[in-house]
Amino acid sequence: MRVLQFLYSLYAFLLFAVVILLLAPIVALSLPFGRIRGGNMMYDIFRVLAQSMLYMIGIQHTTRYAGPKPNPNEQYIFIANHISYLDAIVIIPTVKHHFRPIGKYELLKIPIFGFIYKFCVITVNRSNAEDRARSLDDLRKILAKGISIVVFPEGTFNESKNALKEMYDGAFKLAVETGKKIQPILLLDTFDRLHFKSIFLLTPGRSRAIYIDPINPNDYPEADAKGLKAIAEKLMSEKLAEYKVSWMM
Repeated sequence: MRVLQFLYSLYAFLLFAVVILLLAPIVALSLPFGRIRGGNMMYDIFRVLAQSMLYMIGIQHTTRYAGPKPNPNEQYIFIANHISYLDAIVIIPTVKHHFRPIGKYELLKIPIFGFIYKFCVITVNRSNAEDRARSLDDLRKILAKGISIVVFPEGTFNESKNALKEMYDGAFKLAVETGKKIQPILLLDTFDRLHFKSIFLLTPGRSRAIYIDPINPNDYPEADAKGLKAIAEKLMSEKLAEYKVSWMM
């Protein structure tokens, strides 16, 4: 079984590499349209490719709504729990809005992928206060242009048995400053599909993304960033426990 899992994981990894190679010229063709229009075009393509790739590796990804559907005419700060390498793929078909994610700057160093990543992602070095401030300013500009953002506020994988690890403040600072709603998304099964210990632990099966109730900062006029973060952490933790996610067992 371990040999079969290794071969399956290798197949998925090679498929991902092929997709990246195909995307590079598409990104190059999108550059003349600018970072906004061109970036939106790229994410429309990413969405189709991500859903197709998940299907081809036997992962049945579904998006459900335990709260109201986000208004397509509004911008949101989408936040999701982070438990697997697979999160970065499943979040793309999960979020239907045009968006830009924030991601680790270290990934810029990967050949070809780094070129695509630089065009489509707001990067951040979370160990550098100056770079964190720069990335927040970039996210403000994106929101001002009518585009939503996607953040994994835990920053890195939650390797504990807790529902979440402590979140960073950045997404919640933006919500306080801009008044944009925070839309939490729960990724329930990516831990089971691909454990964070290795990319060769991939398994086929279901993958569920659940939208829960949004958090409107205007409903909490006295709350600062840490206050909104505490509200989000409590809401998401309770719901993850309610869904009996496996990493808490």
